[in-house]
Amino acid sequence: MRDILVLSNRANDFDLISQVVSKTRKIKYAKDIEIAAVLHQKFPFDLIIADLELLEQTQGISAADFLKNPFTKINSFVQFVILCPKEEVEKAVKAVNEGAAGYLTYPIEENEVRLLLDSLDRSLVRDFELDYLRDHFWKTEWLEIIRSKNPRMKKIYESIRSVSPTIATVLLLGDTGTGKGMLARLVHWHSQRSEEPFIVVHCGAIPDTLIESELFGHEKGAFTGADRRKPGKFEMARGGTIFLDEIGTITASAQIKLLQILQDGTFSRLGGTTLMNSDVRIIAATNADLAGLVQAGSFRKDLYYRLNIFPIEIPLLKERLEDLPNLTDIFLKKLNAKYGKGITGLHPSVIEGFQQYEWPGNIRELENILERAYILETASILSAQNFPPEMVKQSETYALSEKNPSSLARARQIAVEAFEKSYLTALLGQTKGKINLAAQKADITTRQLNRLISRYGLNKKNFKR
Repeated sequence: MRDILVLSNRANDFDLISQVVSKTRKIKYAKDIEIAAVLHQKFPFDLIIADLELLEQTQGISAADFLKNPFTKINSFVQFVILCPKEEVEKAVKAVNEGAAGYLTYPIEENEVRLLLDSLDRSLVRDFELDYLRDHFWKTEWLEIIRSKNPRMKKIYESIRSVSPTIATVLLLGDTGTGKGMLARLVHWHSQRSEEPFIVVHCGAIPDTLIESELFGHEKGAFTGADRRKPGKFEMARGGTIFLDEIGTITASAQIKLLQILQDGTFSRLGGTTLMNSDVRIIAATNADLAGLVQAGSFRKDLYYRLNIFPIEIPLLKERLEDLPNLTDIFLKKLNAKYGKGITGLHPSVIEGFQQYEWPGNIRELENILERAYILETASILSAQNFPPEMVKQSETYALSEKNPSSLARARQIAVEAFEKSYLTALLGQTKGKINLAAQKADITTRQLNRLISRYGLNKKNFKR
């Protein structure tokens, strides 16, 4: 349970809940349904805590009506908790029977919030394991990878679940960096050949003069410099899977030999005459338009049809931004295992910036930029200064527009909010998240400081080292 929205016109409820949630959660506040819908559209939430009285005041919306609202269309996994006064607890129980995950009564108590969130976390883990481990199909080490909120990716994982146990040829289509190699491994490790070799061939990186030798091997004396027999990748992959990345770059003669393997499962080494049995499952990938290459005459039509038995088209990262938090967590865990710094997350300005960035390099760019920032980081979270400016949400500043001028009061408010957030971020970093010390330095009470921290979505635990 990561992202939480509190839908209530009682600001004190939000302040208390935000103090309870752990450093691994993000929490936002909406005082009406319209604002909540806009926030959920932009940053889909995992949990919405909604005030029953506010719902009933909004044109008489009942809890049952709210549970069937468009929030679930954006994130089908979103859960709801009803917030109500103690005298309305019967309505809350009814809402639970109609689909709510639980309820809280106010005045809210910290222990109740903590117990409820812990219970929901355990329930989510249990439900997820039941969904994916009921028939023990997905291997445990892949469970984080296949967890997605994106409808297209969910369908892709369903397709992989269907095709993996077969020997069908799979064609992965997608831009550079979208994760074709990872999906190829996912297919192999969930196939009947998972205990056999998985051989990767980056066809685009091999010179045209060597591609046939690399794939199919060669006999001694097959060409100048061939002073001994060499087995090819298809021999090395026998019994397992071969992943041919950038398949659209291979030469015409290599295409003929690959077609022979796909048609009758045999091949011969370069310079040899003996036919050998391949017994290899082929997964191919390309970022090129193979159909267009066929039309242009640079790729064989019959080979294209043989490869295109089970195509899977992978979306760009900018088309699945709802998966950014999970992908970021996965890469941070890898980096912590590799470098051992124990970094726990990203600065809020980086998180917001990631949602607005175009990601031309897709998942590969995300992984590389996180590693660079990780190496440079000296705090417990990845700070904005270690990322390119275009990836970071810049502080909101005021600029007067002749077409749409704002009032002086609004301009002042924007400037003050930008300063306060910047000041608090620097202050918490300086005091390592210690509230008493930070309040003393700011010459305000700890209560005032906590309210400001909640208002700007900061988490003191992210600044501890």
